[in-house]
Amino acid sequence: MQNTETTLRLRLWTVEEYHRMAKAGIFGADERVELLEGKIIWMIAKGTAHRSAVGRTDRLLQNSLRNRAWVCIQDPVKLNARSEPEPDIAVVKIDPLDYADHHPTPKEVYLIIEVADSSLKLDCEIKAKAYSQAEITDYWVLDVVSRQLHVFREPTQDGYQSEIILAEDATISPLEFPDLSITVLEMLPPVIAF
Repeated sequence: MQNTETTLRLRLWTVEEYHRMAKAGIFGADERVELLEGKIIWMIAKGTAHRSAVGRTDRLLQNSLRNRAWVCIQDPVKLNARSEPEPDIAVVKIDPLDYADHHPTPKEVYLIIEVADSSLKLDCEIKAKAYSQAEITDYWVLDVVSRQLHVFREPTQDGYQSEIILAEDATISPLEFPDLSITVLEMLPPVIAF
């Protein structure tokens, strides 16, 4: 019996090539994409609960971290030569040049938060592995459907060694800012009763 299995080889893109494609107008103005592990990924449409959670978390962190860090919303973070995702929230070091000459890199990232309404599997598996391999020490996924917070810590090349899931009434502090106590409920959209 002859082996008919074929191995597909993918053409993986670099961040530099990705930027050149964007500059050349290959992506439409309304196309939302990001580069992850050399692959161009369509970003999942965001619902109202997602938008609300990003806004609430942004305000909470902006108010709490004044002059200590910058809070970036859906801006690129360059993980390595083949990954430049646009996390919902990235808490990064203050840069005197306002990151005019580069996007934040892992050494400049304190915390990344992804908000999941329909993207929980992507955020907890594929993105978690990419962030772990880039040595992002503090990665959170806010699940607006189950109203929980997945906290990933202790990064390795194989993935995070620690994942805990917190209920909405639990509190947490970012690793870099232990004095900041956040209740998960503060980040979640309000429950609307009909």
